[in-house]
Amino acid sequence: MTIDVNLPYSLQQELSKVSDLELPPVHLWQPERVYPIDLVINDNGDWLYEGSRINRPRLVRLFSRILRREADDYFLVTPVEACQITVNDVPFLGVGLSFSGEGRQQTISMNTNVGDEVLVSDVNPLTFKVKDEVPMPYVLVRDGLWAKLNRSSYYSLMAALIDVDGQLGIWSAGANFPIPEELLVDGFGSLP
Repeated sequence: MTIDVNLPYSLQQELSKVSDLELPPVHLWQPERVYPIDLVINDNGDWLYEGSRINRPRLVRLFSRILRREADDYFLVTPVEACQITVNDVPFLGVGLSFSGEGRQQTISMNTNVGDEVLVSDVNPLTFKVKDEVPMPYVLVRDGLWAKLNRSSYYSLMAALIDVDGQLGIWSAGANFPIPEELLVDGFGSLP
């Protein structure tokens, strides 16, 4: 199956203009033509078009560059059209963490499954949400688009927990991200 053949023509045309180095101004684009397409981002961060996994990393990266969130809806946006897609949880997966420094001077960088690198900070905060009864860490990548950390990143993050005045948390780029008290009950720190 050739993914490009089945994509809307204007979406294909706009993808050819997207650079790997800069994000297009999707927040400024207000296309009049809006319609759904059968594209799903599943819980594992896989992008599926009409039920088939998109195996071309460059195409997935290009799609990720024109992704926009509006409330709970997600769209691949060009100046002329917006294609609504389905995102099961969040669009990105945190697949690697890099640590520098220790304690309150620590900085954490996260790499995503689509090739973005994000510094965990006040601008790109870390938060915890309960997913399937397990507290999971999420990091804001940009503009309401979040990444859920994969298993190895989760365990790396848990190893970086520190206690500050009786509160467990993670420090990065001068910001403290405390673990909510309600998440410390019932086996926090372990995945099923």
